[in-house]
Amino acid sequence: MADPRDIPSVDHLLNQPALSASLEVYGHAWCVAALREVLDQVRQSVMAGKAVPSDVEIIDRLKTLLQEQAYPSLKPVINATGVILHTNLGRAPLSASAIEAISQVSQGYSTLEYDVTKGVRGKRDIHAADLLTKISGAEAALVVNNNAGGVMLTLAALANRKKVAISRSQLVEIGGGFRIPEVMRLSGAKLLEIGTTNRTHLSDYEAAIEDGASLILVAHQSNFKIIGFTSEPTFAEICSLAHASGLPVVYDLGSGALIDPVEFGLKTETTVQQAISDGADLVCFSGDKLLGGPQAGLIVGKQALINKIRKHPFYRALRADKLCLAALTATLLEYLKGKAAQNIPVINMLSQSEADLKKRSSAWQAKLKNGTLIPGSSAIGGGSLPEQALPTWLLSLQPKSPRNFAAKLRQQNPAVIARIENDQVLFDPRTVLPAQDQVLLSKLQEALAEEDNEKRP
Repeated sequence: MADPRDIPSVDHLLNQPALSASLEVYGHAWCVAALREVLDQVRQSVMAGKAVPSDVEIIDRLKTLLQEQAYPSLKPVINATGVILHTNLGRAPLSASAIEAISQVSQGYSTLEYDVTKGVRGKRDIHAADLLTKISGAEAALVVNNNAGGVMLTLAALANRKKVAISRSQLVEIGGGFRIPEVMRLSGAKLLEIGTTNRTHLSDYEAAIEDGASLILVAHQSNFKIIGFTSEPTFAEICSLAHASGLPVVYDLGSGALIDPVEFGLKTETTVQQAISDGADLVCFSGDKLLGGPQAGLIVGKQALINKIRKHPFYRALRADKLCLAALTATLLEYLKGKAAQNIPVINMLSQSEADLKKRSSAWQAKLKNGTLIPGSSAIGGGSLPEQALPTWLLSLQPKSPRNFAAKLRQQNPAVIARIENDQVLFDPRTVLPAQDQVLLSKLQEALAEEDNEKRP
C-alpha cells in the first residue's frame, strides 16, 4: 500500500520549473490554494489504496483545475431555441450602438454625476430621462436597476402605510418568485384586493376609493391570460375615476413595449405611450424585454410624483450604474431615429419575415448537407405577450440520441442551446444573430462528425 508520506509537499511542487508559467499567470496565492485542493484529492486516493502520482501528474491536475476555476461561469452562448427574450440566456441582446456606448464609458472616467458646463456635481438620472420623456410623452422619468425595484420604490415613496387598490386578476407571480403582493408588502403599502379573479368592475374601484384607497395599481398580467367569462374596465376608465377623486394611478406595464407588437403580426399590446395618453400618472416597465436594452427599471410620468420617488432613500439602493445608463441611452436613441427594427436585435428578431427565416434555414441545411426544414413557431419569452408566437422555419436534426447530441452542443465554446421536440433537435434562425451563423455551423459540423465516428465499428 502506498504511503501518504510519499506525497510531495506544496513547497516542493511550487519550486518545479513546470509550474513557473502557472505561477506567473495565476499568482502565488491562487496556485497554493488550488494545489492544496489537488493534494487533498491525492491524499484521499492514496488512503484508498492507489499509488502516489508523479510530480508531473500532480502539476497537470493543478493546471487543469486552475483553468476550470479561471474560466468564467458567465459566458456567451448561441441561442437557437427560438425564444427571443430567453430569461435564462440573458434576455435581450444589446445593439451595436449600446455595446459601443458601454465600451466608451467603461474605459475611463465619465460625466456620470458631473455637470461639465457648471463644473459642479450633477445627477445621474438625467442621462436617459430626456430621451424617455421624448419617446413616452411623459413629463419626467427615472431609471433604476430593474422593474421590480421600480415598482417597489414607487409604492414605498407614494403609498407607505396606505391602501393600494389592485384587481385580484393582477396579483401575479412571474419568473424568479416575483409576486406583486410581496413587493407591495415590502414597500410598506397595504394591499386592498378588489373584484374577483376573472371579473372586476368599475364599481369595485369606486368601492375601494370609498374604503380609503390612496393609490390604484394596475399590473400587466405578463405571462398568462385569463379567458372565458371575464370582464374589466378599460385603463382609461380607471384613470378617469381615480382622477375624479384625486388618486394617482400607477401602471406596472412589465415588458414595456415602445412599439405596438401588432406591427410584427402579433396582437396589439398597450405601449408605454398609450398608457401615458390614457391617463397613467406613472408607468413602470423593463429595459431588457420588449424595449430591447439593458436590465433596468424605467419609471415615467408626472414630474411631481417622480420628484417624490427620487427623494426616497430606496432610490440610492436601486439606482442604475453608468454601464446601464450608457446602454439604455444608446438604445433609446435608436427609437428616436426610427431605426429600432434595423439596429435593436430584439425588434429585428420580431420583424423578420417567414420567407427570410426559411431562406436562412435552407442555407444552414445546404452547408451541413444534413437535416430537414420544418415549419414552427418562435416564442416571445421573458413573460411578454403570453400565448403569442411568430411563424418560423426550423432546421431539424435527428441524431441517434437527441439528448446526448444537445448536451454535446452545450459543452461547445460557445455553447449552442437548441430545443428538443419529438426526438428532433431543432434550431431556429430567428434568435441566432447573423454574425453567429458560421460559428453555429462549425459547431454543428463538429458534433455531427463526432456522432458519425461513434457509429463506426
